[in-house]
Amino acid sequence: MNQSILFNDGVAWQETQQRLMFSAQMMGATVPCYISRHYLEQLAAGPLPRPADLLQAFETLRFDIEELAEQKIAEQEFAEDGSIYLY
Repeated sequence: MNQSILFNDGVAWQETQQRLMFSAQMMGATVPCYISRHYLEQLAAGPLPRPADLLQAFETLRFDIEELAEQKIAEQEFAEDGSIYLY
């Protein structure tokens, strides 16, 4: 794990976009990160019908998800808005 990238504990479900939002800190800047419901269901190997299921799956898979986001940050794969998207 890259010590210059730290992930915050918070995570929030965004119903309209069908994604979870979490964030990282890199050199003092906040990097918004998003994982889509579809991608999270792929990682969890099954449907996650309720927001509570999505949040639980995120927590269970947090280390793996943070590794994926960290890799995108390290490779400078930022979207135009400066965010990292896992779709």
